[in-house]
Amino acid sequence: MTKEERTEKARALHRQGCNCCQSVVLAWADKLPIDADAAMNVAAPFGRGLAGTREVCGCVSGMAMVCGLTGRAADTRTLIEQFRQSNGDIVCARLLTSGKKPCPDLVAEAAGLLTDII
Repeated sequence: MTKEERTEKARALHRQGCNCCQSVVLAWADKLPIDADAAMNVAAPFGRGLAGTREVCGCVSGMAMVCGLTGRAADTRTLIEQFRQSNGDIVCARLLTSGKKPCPDLVAEAAGLLTDII
């Protein structure tokens, strides 16, 4: 799957009702050692900034999950810093109030960043 296909898949999943974390993780479901239902369930509490607390963005949590599940955990920090540099933060509440990018764009970006390492 190309970078564009991954980003569009993540965007579409978000539009269909998946939270940000689920959207990123499920955009990579074909590369994970767990099935899509399990991925959906594992990622569920990480949306809306970790269980709705508006803390760490679900996109960032999703990238970390994909890294861990694909044996690329060491690359997580690099991806987080790339996301932070691009968006100014990794905290859900601050990302939402900045108004720079809506969630569908953030999930697409996160899914796309993963293509650089997977």
